[in-house]
Amino acid sequence: MKSNALKQFLALLRHEFTAEWRQRNALGGVLLYVVSTVFVAYLTFKRVEPLTWIALYWIILLFASVNAVAKSFIQYAPGRMLYYYLVADPLALLAAKLVYNIVLLWTIQLLAFGVMSLLVGQPVQDPLMFLLSGGLAAIGFAASGTLVSAISHKATNQSTLMAILSFPVLLPVLTLVIKLSKNALDGLDRSVSYDELLSLSAVDALVVGVALLLFPYLWKE
Repeated sequence: MKSNALKQFLALLRHEFTAEWRQRNALGGVLLYVVSTVFVAYLTFKRVEPLTWIALYWIILLFASVNAVAKSFIQYAPGRMLYYYLVADPLALLAAKLVYNIVLLWTIQLLAFGVMSLLVGQPVQDPLMFLLSGGLAAIGFAASGTLVSAISHKATNQSTLMAILSFPVLLPVLTLVIKLSKNALDGLDRSVSYDELLSLSAVDALVVGVALLLFPYLWKE
């Protein structure tokens, strides 16, 4: 990234965090969704079986992630998009959105893990491996969601298109992270999970690469 693009990236990233801090409605809504869903599960089940715990955790994370990342470009009015088009490098803008969304999803992940551990227990025998695999999955969620949000920006029914386009991209990430979560749940030796971790990292790199490759062309449209 060139010096000018790097400066733009840092300025845009700072703007993302500042804007979210000033307008906390969207973030507050996502966090409220996570806490309320876990609380309803606690009231319903009292005690959650380990496999059900994993399923519930990733259902919550999947919907929270899609809702959190969807606003990346959908929330922007045409005037603001035109302003960014005139003053910002497309890769700097995408990188700022991507880094912000990754940090946001990591925060949601840790919150969901903490709230579920507090209310319904924590059956995972290897929490570090569980959170590591979740952190890698968050990168895939953020990259795919950011790109799909950019694609959906000009559509009439943006939310529906966002959900339809996101699922095929998220499916391989979900498949790998659920297997990794099951290994962490059972406390298996970490060497058993190396292949899945490598595959998940490769999927993340592929999605990020595709986003970086396609976004400048989407930006021109």
